[in-house]
Amino acid sequence: METTSREVEEPPYEIRGSLPEDEAQILRIARHLNTVNLPEEEEGVRQILAASHQSFTQATAEPSRRQYVFVLVERATGTILGTSMVFAQLGRKDAPYIYLDVIDEERYSQTLDKHFEHTVLKIGYSYNGPTEIGGLVLDPTYRRVPERLGTFLSYVRFLFIKMHRPWFRDEVLAELLPPLEKDGTSHLWDALGRHFTGMTYAEADKLSRKNKEFIRGLFPEGTIHASLLPKDAQSVIGKVGAQTRGVEKLLRRIGFRYADRVDPFDGGPHFTAATDEVSLVSSSRRFRVEELVAEATLAALPPEKRRRAVVAVEPNGPPFFRAVLAPFEPRGSEGCALGRLAARALGLEVGSEAWILPLE
Repeated sequence: METTSREVEEPPYEIRGSLPEDEAQILRIARHLNTVNLPEEEEGVRQILAASHQSFTQATAEPSRRQYVFVLVERATGTILGTSMVFAQLGRKDAPYIYLDVIDEERYSQTLDKHFEHTVLKIGYSYNGPTEIGGLVLDPTYRRVPERLGTFLSYVRFLFIKMHRPWFRDEVLAELLPPLEKDGTSHLWDALGRHFTGMTYAEADKLSRKNKEFIRGLFPEGTIHASLLPKDAQSVIGKVGAQTRGVEKLLRRIGFRYADRVDPFDGGPHFTAATDEVSLVSSSRRFRVEELVAEATLAALPPEKRRRAVVAVEPNGPPFFRAVLAPFEPRGSEGCALGRLAARALGLEVGSEAWILPLE
């Protein structure tokens, strides 16, 4: 790919904290996926951005109630290209974390000499649940640029968790989308949830963005044998949809595993990891900038020394968080050299401190 003069001059992309005035652009981004975390709905996006703003400013005093929206911006135009989110805690008294445990059950009859394996679903609740990462959406036009912007959007959340580790739980959850029909409906919901609620998937999905009480009130408390469901409903339980297979691969690489739990709406799998064991959390730390070096000089280092990193700062005012991809060279355990232009983009000087997540 031919390098433009702007790419030579400064980082072309930046991730920052969201702002209320981002509403129109984020609504446009939401159309690419339209999930519970980021619905294609003006009121929903407005509420999400208000909650994020109150979280970044700490106007929401209780850390467990905070939720953060990060936006990927093309710096030359100010265009928002994608989003990602962190929810400090799932599960509170007023809004429990609800899931279906997926249990393998074996039954054997000695009389008939018959052995069967069944999948059993059991609804569960948590009022003191994990931190959740979600809301990862990227404009499809930018999925194949050299900067790997989807990875950038995903990684920045783990850097932020490390920056404010006491605000977050000891377990992190990621819920992945299962295979859905072309019209966005779910075979599992049609076979299960619709019978207990009388609602379509779209109706239940919309209501759940505000209130999940109806699930606890109407779903059965006992076990549900999945083998009694239609085959097309059974086939999506715990399966990862084509649109999120890349996310699954990334999550497994950094320490996440399938938790044998699924979403009660569509059967999407829940992946979890111990927060401090996620490789991106453990490798993020604060560095002191000891030298600013021309990007070309760092790029000319031997391969074993040539590094890139997500570099982040927290301004006192809006947008409260900013991060770019930058050439990086560690200097001892606490110091580093950074690319001069990337440092300038973040307002960093020699002697400044920044949070850095070195990339492989």
